[in-house]
Amino acid sequence: MARLRLAALSRLVTRLTHPTGRRHRTTGPGGTGRTRWKHRAGRAPASPALAPRRTPWLRALGLIAVALAGAWLGLLTVGTVHVPVGPVNTTMALRPSLGGGTEITVSPLGALRLDSHTAPVRLDVDVDQLDPERAQDLVNHPERISGLQHQVVHDVEHAALDVALRSCAAVLLGATTLGLAVYRRPRRALAAGGLALALLGASGATAYATWNPKSVLEPRYSGLLSSAPSLVGNARSIVTEFDAYQQELARLVTNVTKLYETTSTLPVYRPDPTTIRVLHVSDIHLNPASWKIIDSLVQQYQVDVIVDSGDTMDHGTAAENSFLDPIEDLGVPYVWVRGNHDSATTQRYLERMKNVHVLDDGRAETVAGLRFAGIGDPQFTPDRSVAPGGDAAERLAGDRLATALRAQRSAGTPVDVAVVHEPAAARETDGTVPLVLCGHLHHEDTEILPFGTRLRVEGSTGGSGLRAVEQERPAPVEASILYFDRDNRRLQAWDEIELGGLGEATAEVSRHLPEENRPGASPAPTSSSPSPR
Repeated sequence: MARLRLAALSRLVTRLTHPTGRRHRTTGPGGTGRTRWKHRAGRAPASPALAPRRTPWLRALGLIAVALAGAWLGLLTVGTVHVPVGPVNTTMALRPSLGGGTEITVSPLGALRLDSHTAPVRLDVDVDQLDPERAQDLVNHPERISGLQHQVVHDVEHAALDVALRSCAAVLLGATTLGLAVYRRPRRALAAGGLALALLGASGATAYATWNPKSVLEPRYSGLLSSAPSLVGNARSIVTEFDAYQQELARLVTNVTKLYETTSTLPVYRPDPTTIRVLHVSDIHLNPASWKIIDSLVQQYQVDVIVDSGDTMDHGTAAENSFLDPIEDLGVPYVWVRGNHDSATTQRYLERMKNVHVLDDGRAETVAGLRFAGIGDPQFTPDRSVAPGGDAAERLAGDRLATALRAQRSAGTPVDVAVVHEPAAARETDGTVPLVLCGHLHHEDTEILPFGTRLRVEGSTGGSGLRAVEQERPAPVEASILYFDRDNRRLQAWDEIELGGLGEATAEVSRHLPEENRPGASPAPTSSSPSPR
């Protein structure tokens, strides 16, 4: 026993006096084991006072950095919660922020920010879309409208609880995983996760202590919502007159739902399988309900290509661009020309989409078996700094398109359909193309021009856009289905579709035939009428 104690004491003294050495156990003569210490090659034994050591505060800073980075990654990857609030679907998440607050994004209209709290975390709320089923339930049971306020409050409370629980799990998982990757030690990894959780708890406590419920009365707007105060009035009046505001909200929900439901009951025309079906839309003017209507028409009529004759936007700003994203999900090619409310920024955004064919400067493309050519509107009227050119500018653009159409015909690649935005420009193409499509007037019309070109004016597929609610009588939602013969690429017939607009659940579909396709008429020529120029 005394030997063992002496050996242990000897080893302890040896370690203290040789802190940088390496121990090697060798077997001497006669099998006697002894321990030898060998220093690293080329280095003298270092004094314990000079041995490199990591100070505690550096280790603490490293742990804090790992905890913060892991928490941030966790919130980004798994901290998002999808929750319904009333008749809309939302996405909520906590994000690191020095100023705190709440940011509510209503795409594509913009965002509003509330100074709801002061903490190193911000609550992000994205309003994704209106849920048709829950909105229809409000329509079928009007008595539930009065309880909409309490329903929204209840949904928000549950959403906040879900966000809190998900965020706790996210920061714990993120910090622990990153700590394990950095330290390779479970204890240090768990310490990083625990620290991240504690920091989130402290942030939550700070947010609760600084919570400002009156922040909803003084929001800060960005994007298109910057004009909201002038449109809806002071936020305080909405709070003090909530009953009237609630009725307006219910009316808007009811109207949009009726539009959705009306398109699902439209009759379906079943033409010959060889027919090319073109959906002509125009003047959407930033109405988000239009995409649901267009998608419904594409599915019901088995549309081959969509033609949009412009004014898809209202102001042409970059903030509106996300409004165009549903075009990629329509599942068919989308032919588009610029209107007087569409900017060059709008055009560049659409040109990057794979299924979009932007026509400008008379450029021609063959899409879905038809050859299209078009030119963008030369005027951009939302920009008040530039004086509009009026009809003279439109006629000049139309003349440029007519020149391009004659060149295409001379090259043996005649254009089947020309597309412009303004009727004044469309008239300049008379005699150079069988059919020209346009919009701008917000009502449908058809005319045979003097040299044989058929001018087809589309109404507003957006029901005059978000401004429709300002009118005494709502503008109808209009679109057309055009049927072309696949062999000679001539117009066989077209259906004019008219929905009653906001607040009117009516639908009307009328069939129209060109004179040459009516019973007893002579066959139409296979080439376009001679050009007057």
